[in-house]
Amino acid sequence: MAIPHLAEVRSPAFRRRSGKLRIAQVAPLSESVPPQLYGGTERVVATLTDELVRQGHDVTLFASGDSQTEATLVAPVAKALRLAKCPDPLALHLLLVEQIIQRAEQFDVIHFHIAPLHFSMARRLPTPHVTTLHGRLDLPEVLKLYGEFADLPLVSVSDAQRDPLPNQNWVGTVYHGLPNRELQFTSSAGRYLAFLGRISPEKRVDRAIAIAKACGLPLRIAAKVDPVDQAYFERDIQPLLDDPLIEYCGEISERDKGAFLGGAIALLFPIDWPEPFGLVMIESLACGTPVVAIRAGSVPEVLEHGVTGFICSDVDEAIDATRRVHTLDRRTCRLAFERRFTATRMAEEYSRLYRRIGAGAAAFAD
Repeated sequence: MAIPHLAEVRSPAFRRRSGKLRIAQVAPLSESVPPQLYGGTERVVATLTDELVRQGHDVTLFASGDSQTEATLVAPVAKALRLAKCPDPLALHLLLVEQIIQRAEQFDVIHFHIAPLHFSMARRLPTPHVTTLHGRLDLPEVLKLYGEFADLPLVSVSDAQRDPLPNQNWVGTVYHGLPNRELQFTSSAGRYLAFLGRISPEKRVDRAIAIAKACGLPLRIAAKVDPVDQAYFERDIQPLLDDPLIEYCGEISERDKGAFLGGAIALLFPIDWPEPFGLVMIESLACGTPVVAIRAGSVPEVLEHGVTGFICSDVDEAIDATRRVHTLDRRTCRLAFERRFTATRMAEEYSRLYRRIGAGAAAFAD
């Protein structure tokens, strides 16, 4: 781990504290924690926060007021900004950062999930901190910004996510996790293929439609359309939905996700971008449903080819894999989830990381 920034070394709390930690989790305000509908980052923050509380830590969650948490909730806004149709979410996120700064000395560690909004202030924090990056890092503007803040301690959600920025102060990779009992195992497959997530050019629902049609299998699409992707949806995707095999379900809630994934023959994940993690893949495995994916980003780290799914080079390979996906054992998919992607494992890894960051800061202060 790189030497902590000077602003991180003022709190000696980690030299005294071997048990319970005072942890701040800072979530985006766009969705509630957990999200009512789509929201991968907020789902992870909700899981991590509640599991850290279960493991005995004193956790404060900074999130929208409609969040549900076992932690102490501090809410800069009453409702999640996307569903409230907030016209200026940036202003309220800046207010969130200011509230964190004012309370910083109340915590042993601050865990940010709002990069890069807090970067300038993070350099001046009196408390050890870390930032988990949840998004893509390969865009030119991102590269320039992160080059300026190469000193800040960062966590990747896959090793592949780091590729565009190998020289950052990476302090760990922590794979996402989910509660063991949240998504129930379904032993027998249904009669359809599933696509779950966002409809956007990089997620390639058009590929999923092509795969389903080639296999003669129904495809159910449960996905949101962000305003930025509305024109793409209307121009490129909507015409493809006029087929008896294709059913567009729209955006579904968290409570409906288990039945949707568990009832599928397979989840189709035919992405065309450097996916940072792909939470839906482990949600699918938790239900016992194998995944047919295109090789990109984190996919080879999450899936075991020929065991929990098939990792394909192109659509033709994905069509062939989908025709054979029934040969994979659903119980094996569930066991892989339990072995690698539980909330308990995720929270334990973050707890060790918090202590390591704090101990490094304290040693530097000495």
